[in-house]
Amino acid sequence: MFRSLRRPVLLVLIAAALIAIGYWNILPQRFVDAPASSTPQDSAIDGYALNTRTIQYRLDGKIQYELKAERSEHVKATDVTLVTRPDMLAFRGTDYPWHIRSARAEVAPGGSQAELIDDVRVERTDEKGRPVVLTTTRMTVFPDKQYAQTEQAVRIEAANGVTTANGMKAYLEDGRMLLLSNVRGQHEVR
Repeated sequence: MFRSLRRPVLLVLIAAALIAIGYWNILPQRFVDAPASSTPQDSAIDGYALNTRTIQYRLDGKIQYELKAERSEHVKATDVTLVTRPDMLAFRGTDYPWHIRSARAEVAPGGSQAELIDDVRVERTDEKGRPVVLTTTRMTVFPDKQYAQTEQAVRIEAANGVTTANGMKAYLEDGRMLLLSNVRGQHEVR
């Protein structure tokens, strides 16, 4: 009788030993404690804020700019801030600010430059009440230099007509714009 049971018992013991060895080599704790490889560390957000409002003053006490945003997220690895729906009034020390908006923006460390992305709209009304509206898909703004540039198509609507171009350099302090190529204009003579 022992002979007939010896073979099945031996197979059960061997199977139990293989299961035990496999369990010890593949512990469940290894999977729990292991860092998730699907989340890249480069894009880890270390802080965010909702419905923000920031005001920067000049040395003479006048407002330099006021910035509102739906959401701001800081990327730890690159020190870049991702902004959703930025809406900025850049006063340039005057009572007639530039109104700058876009769908999103990426702000470099220290705020030295901001890349406005998608649905970029820059508006200004001068002291005579004449509006100027500039639209493009992407624009880089250097706030400290009061300078902006783009290589994308630009459309400028002013009181006396419409101008389109590919690429632009804008000097915000004195309201001067250099259009780089393929400039076309339709202007009304008064």
